[in-house]
Amino acid sequence: MQPLTWREKRDALRTKQLTWRELNHVLATKTEREVQAMLDVEIAGPRRVVVLERLHQRYNTLRVTRERLELLRR
Repeated sequence: MQPLTWREKRDALRTKQLTWRELNHVLATKTEREVQAMLDVEIAGPRRVVVLERLHQRYNTLRVTRERLELLRR
């Protein structure tokens, strides 16, 4: 994985400021890489269990979808 751009880092840091409803809305628009960055920031920062669970849940959904598409392309 390539290093994050400054924009991706900035967006990931904004996770700390989101309400639950805003977080769910934002997650629907993020890529796997962006969600991973948000997860990394949360792990290094506040470590809110509910937010970690939700970020991991979304990251896993995106990862599984990507892997499934890769398997089907073979």
